[in-house]
Amino acid sequence: MFAKTYGATTLGIDGRIIDVEVDVSPGLPGFELVGLPDTSVKESKERVTMNLALADVRKDSSGLDLPIAVGLLASYGMVPEAAAQSALFSAELSLDGNCHPISGILPMAITACERGLAEFYVAPSIAVENFI
Repeated sequence: MFAKTYGATTLGIDGRIIDVEVDVSPGLPGFELVGLPDTSVKESKERVTMNLALADVRKDSSGLDLPIAVGLLASYGMVPEAAAQSALFSAELSLDGNCHPISGILPMAITACERGLAEFYVAPSIAVENFI
């Protein structure tokens, strides 16, 4: 299933919106399972394809971790598609699922508002600090 959401990066002092497109479909496995998984788990592998657009913008931010994860969850139907498409997501994710702050949040927020995105999700530790 296809899903789309939005992340951001900075270019100089300006924020740039990055379209994050995720498609999950049956196919060759794109990852390896470790830890003695059950046969049924091994057989449930799927192929994941992601596209980060605009092609001419350098994607050098770990802040794209969160929109990629949200796009993946939306493609599995675990996040409503409308919610994923109406918000900007920007945070680094650790392996345990915690969100960590990134730099450049303010220009990203300004760009999100200009683009008409209704909500902006960031790491909790910087949400209050940057948006009071």
